[in-house]
Amino acid sequence: MSNQKAIATPTRTKEILNQYGFSFKKSLGQNFLIDANILENIVQHAGVDDHSGAIEIGPGIGALTEQLARHADRVVAFEIDQRLVPILEETLSPYENVTIINNDILKADVNKVIRTQFEPGQSLKIVANLPYYITTPILMKLLMERLPVENITVMIQKEVADRMAASPNTKSYGSLSIAVQYYTEAKVVMNVPKTVFMPQPNVDSSVLQLTLRDTPPVQVTDEEFFFTVVQATFGQRRKTLMNNLSRHFKGKFDKEQLRYKLTASAIDPSRRGESLTMEEFATLANLLYEEPETN
Repeated sequence: MSNQKAIATPTRTKEILNQYGFSFKKSLGQNFLIDANILENIVQHAGVDDHSGAIEIGPGIGALTEQLARHADRVVAFEIDQRLVPILEETLSPYENVTIINNDILKADVNKVIRTQFEPGQSLKIVANLPYYITTPILMKLLMERLPVENITVMIQKEVADRMAASPNTKSYGSLSIAVQYYTEAKVVMNVPKTVFMPQPNVDSSVLQLTLRDTPPVQVTDEEFFFTVVQATFGQRRKTLMNNLSRHFKGKFDKEQLRYKLTASAIDPSRRGESLTMEEFATLANLLYEEPETN
């Protein structure tokens, strides 16, 4: 099994694409990895071993799937592009522990797939080379569905990875950082040059690891409202909290009420959103949520 030449090499990738007359679909953000060492590294960072179940999104022609299949107990991969299914059936034929599901991950019932495909209580990891154009919706869906997985290790655009893992008072820190870190501990585990992809993208990539939290790091009265407050404060990055909040909550809170709530939260109204920690956002959101509607 292991003497088969890795899929993730330039020559083998070209052979497979030529054999099937496959052309890349720009609309699906298809960029295939052609460096087996990087894939090995990703699988190791994810902590995949022979007890693990692995879920992959967008296997392409099976480059990462193959590395997962060599290390994991079982691999289930979601592929939206029907043209790739027969290719994957052939490239992954040496591995009996792989199941390909031809479905859009955004429409899939992932919890149901987990129940039917893996052993109860099995240690699960999500590992993927995600299409850049749809990274955030995919990750937010996976996080909000609170899947029984230990971690999510994904290759994504470097800039987006930096935003998801950012700390307060940095340029990358924003509502996305808080949304991701509410559900997970986020860290960038490696950077990847664009030269290891075919076709080569215009941007560099990073591998981001999200370790799921058992409970969020802050207690909020209402999650949806908490995220609304966070987004409102980043409405216009250069503006103060006071300006952004009064613009967003116009008609609900006047400036006096906002100033009172900010002061009660021990937050200076002239600060900017990027300076607030998640704890400060939670305190503020909980105080604002208590405010009765003003007619």
